[in-house]
Amino acid sequence: MAGRRVLVVGSGGREHALVLALSRDPGVAEVHVAPGNPGTASIATNHPVDPLDGPQVARLATSLAADLVVIGPEAPLVAGVADAVREAGIACFGPTAEAARIEGSKSFAKEVMAAAGVPTGASRTCRTVAETTAALDEFGPPYVVKDDGLAAGKGVLVTEDRQAALGHAAGCPQVVVEEYLDGPEVSLFAITDGSTVLPMQPAQDFKRVGDGDTGPNTGGMGAYTPLPWAPRDLVEDVLATVLQPTVDEMARRGTPFVGLLYAGLALTSRGVRVIEFNARFGDPETQALLAVLESPLGEVLYAAATGTLADQPPLRWRPGAAVAVVLGAEGYPQQPVVGGRITGADGQLSDGAQVIQAGTAVDDEGHLISSGGRVLAVVGAGDALDSARRAAYDRISRISLPGSFYRSDIAEAAATSASVPE
Repeated sequence: MAGRRVLVVGSGGREHALVLALSRDPGVAEVHVAPGNPGTASIATNHPVDPLDGPQVARLATSLAADLVVIGPEAPLVAGVADAVREAGIACFGPTAEAARIEGSKSFAKEVMAAAGVPTGASRTCRTVAETTAALDEFGPPYVVKDDGLAAGKGVLVTEDRQAALGHAAGCPQVVVEEYLDGPEVSLFAITDGSTVLPMQPAQDFKRVGDGDTGPNTGGMGAYTPLPWAPRDLVEDVLATVLQPTVDEMARRGTPFVGLLYAGLALTSRGVRVIEFNARFGDPETQALLAVLESPLGEVLYAAATGTLADQPPLRWRPGAAVAVVLGAEGYPQQPVVGGRITGADGQLSDGAQVIQAGTAVDDEGHLISSGGRVLAVVGAGDALDSARRAAYDRISRISLPGSFYRSDIAEAAATSASVPE
């Protein structure tokens, strides 16, 4: 048969990574992106379509005769773009708006976990100052306060400062206050067709802006995979206790989850606990994971979108490791400076490293410029974490953007010791 035509929705680094992986699949003939970025334009066809406009995305998919639509970011999913695509009769990888509530509302996710018997931290949903105050007193410090809605990965405050916790809550219509979960964090993604669950290998991302996990939370400053320190049975354990029960509970509710279920986990002293669920590929973990994925991505995502995932073999992974290091714009995450000229980012692959564009644009003179807080990521691949780190850091050191910065310690602890990081 002729190769599939795939439309990817989104414009960030995750979407660039998805496009690169899809273009490597021999079963994929064409890749289109809406709206994409300058990085995707070099390997796919960009279309200036609003990713939040379901009917517009569906019309584009129809006009392209797309066989599969892959929705990258959370906002289009929560807005119901997947629903519009399915109504147009096109296979879609991404949950319905109702199913995407598992990310769109943290209190809803807690309800699902309670019903499915999934281990997670105790929590309280709060709408008033009095409720928030009582919850903070109940759980004590460190205080964990989460905006109940979407916040682009920056809606969580973990602090010893009670007034700061109250202040964060005051800025949100509704918050979830929960007990602090100790131990290292792990991201475990699973591809699902609403019934069968196909887990990926674990990854770890770095949320804080500064070295040593200092400063405010960001959308993610880097990631790596695999995790040499993780328990050998971690994937099996999480599949049995978290992923499959959650997918089964969503189906039982009549809102089957089709797409990528992302479990953010804490490996606590009392066992694995779910911190949160996301309804899509995580960024920047996706950049590292797809760099070492051997399975044909288009085939697997199409199987999930068409309910035939049970026919797929387990995912195959290249030996070795991948490390993604994010370049942040000056002022990120508070007030990123945009419009700066980027040099040295040309060339997709060199010395085991790949540049994945995220917050980029092209100016009137054709120069690559920054257009967002997380500008790009460099993904290094190698036989082990230390060589993957070297490849990533050597490549990112040759990229120039005035005022930009990156963390110097991504995967450092894991590369130098197989023991569990703090």
